[in-house]
Amino acid sequence: MHLPPTGLRPRVLHLTQPVDGGVARVVADLTRAQLAAGLRVAVACPAGGLADRLRALGADVRHWPSTRSPGPALVEEVRRLVRVVEDVRPDLVHAHSAKAGLAGRLAVRGRIPTVFQPHAWSFEAVGGAAALLALGWERWAARWTARTVCVSDAERLRGTRAGLRGPWTVIPNGIDLAGPSAGPSADAPGEAPADTSDDAAGVRRLHGVGPHAPLVVCVGRLCRQKGQDVLLSAWESVLARVPGARLVLVGDGPDRARLTARAPASVLFTGTVADAAPWYRAADLVVLPSRWEGMALAPLEAMACGRPVVVTDVDGAREGLPPALVPHCVVPPEDPAALADAAAALLLDAPLRASLGRRGRAHVRSAHDVRHTAAAVAALYGDLLYGDVLDGLRPPPAAHTADGDRFGDIGDRPADVRRPAVVPIECRESTYP
Repeated sequence: MHLPPTGLRPRVLHLTQPVDGGVARVVADLTRAQLAAGLRVAVACPAGGLADRLRALGADVRHWPSTRSPGPALVEEVRRLVRVVEDVRPDLVHAHSAKAGLAGRLAVRGRIPTVFQPHAWSFEAVGGAAALLALGWERWAARWTARTVCVSDAERLRGTRAGLRGPWTVIPNGIDLAGPSAGPSADAPGEAPADTSDDAAGVRRLHGVGPHAPLVVCVGRLCRQKGQDVLLSAWESVLARVPGARLVLVGDGPDRARLTARAPASVLFTGTVADAAPWYRAADLVVLPSRWEGMALAPLEAMACGRPVVVTDVDGAREGLPPALVPHCVVPPEDPAALADAAAALLLDAPLRASLGRRGRAHVRSAHDVRHTAAAVAALYGDLLYGDVLDGLRPPPAAHTADGDRFGDIGDRPADVRRPAVVPIECRESTYP
């Protein structure tokens, strides 16, 4: 079994190709928490804003040039990761998303405990032969995975139903409730955060959106996954029922030109923004019409700001909402009519929006605090390395095992799930030299 030297905190190597969006946020949040807990943290990622933020936190950042999709460059990308691993000498590798999961597991091949976190499955993002290849790879790579971490039960179930085998842990996404996306630290009893905060009024004014115009905001990478094209298809129907409404698409991505070409004048594109929180606070309603997810961060951030959301019924959507919001806020994916109906109904019902906003905010604060997420990941690391938790870091009540049973302290687990990865790791070290 691979253990760190006595007396030293573990050295963790995170691997990520996406340097923007939700994956980058998760990596940054985990890095911050793990450094604060005394772990030695290195991150291999492409150059850019994420690398700069991680260096500012004090992480050991290793440059890993890589493309978002597999291609001819994969062989060299794997070789670079082999060199990074040899230099960093991590006690545990945590690979985030499909590309890093592919290259990282090829580079390590189970010789070091490897955690894979898909952040939505690769075989959902493609079709035809590509989907079959992606699924085949995920099944094969399970032999080199000490633990697969899913952000929702739905994501885990999709993997098991696709034939993926191995130890699983479900750790829901969390957000920084002390950060700007959490909204004001305190609100008047029974009230949602005010719509008239300076930053919210400022972004409306700066972009020519009137202070009383009904405003829908969608935050996400402009790509097929996030479904902004479905939202644009629904928007004409929304405008017919809510004249004067405005739609703001916050973010950038490969589909921007195509989306811009078909958008009416009532739609605004902001491009990449450093902080989406002012847009959440400026919105009357936040919409994320994704085609697939694991558990999206944008709805959690919107609810933390007291804003109601409309999301599509993809993995993690229902788990991210309190039950009271589901009838009003969840619609089928790729259904513009249902999306338009839900959005228009909420725009026309201010009291309902306020009620849903309050309930959503309370839910996020109780169930999706990033500190719970970081503690659960630390407990997982300790379990893989020692069969116990890391000193001083205990899993929160929200963490649970692959069979869905919730647990508090690691010692409360049934004996047969306390050390699920120890034997497989030893076998893989001897079988795959």
